[in-house]
Amino acid sequence: MNKTDLINYVAIETGLNKVSATDAVEATLDVITSALIGGDSVSLVGFGSFSVVARAARTARNPRTGEPIEVAASKAPKFKAAKALKDAVK
Repeated sequence: MNKTDLINYVAIETGLNKVSATDAVEATLDVITSALIGGDSVSLVGFGSFSVVARAARTARNPRTGEPIEVAASKAPKFKAAKALKDAVK
C-alpha cells in the first residue's frame, strides 16, 4: 500500500471526498513529523509509538576496500508497534 492507496481507503472508510481525505492524511503525517523534529515522541494507543533515537559517531569499514570510514553522529526516526497491532498482524 502506498500513500495514494491510503488516501483512497480513508476516503472510503470515512465518507470524505478524496481532497478532504488527502488533507487529513497529509495533516496527520505533518504533525507526526513536526513532533519528531521537535524532539517529542508520538504515541497512538493500540497502534504504536514514534520516537527519535540518537546514533553515535562510529568508525565503519568500506566493504570493497576495507578502508576505515568515519560515520558522523545522527538522529533517526524509530517506530515501535503496540501489542494490539502485533497481535492483529499475527
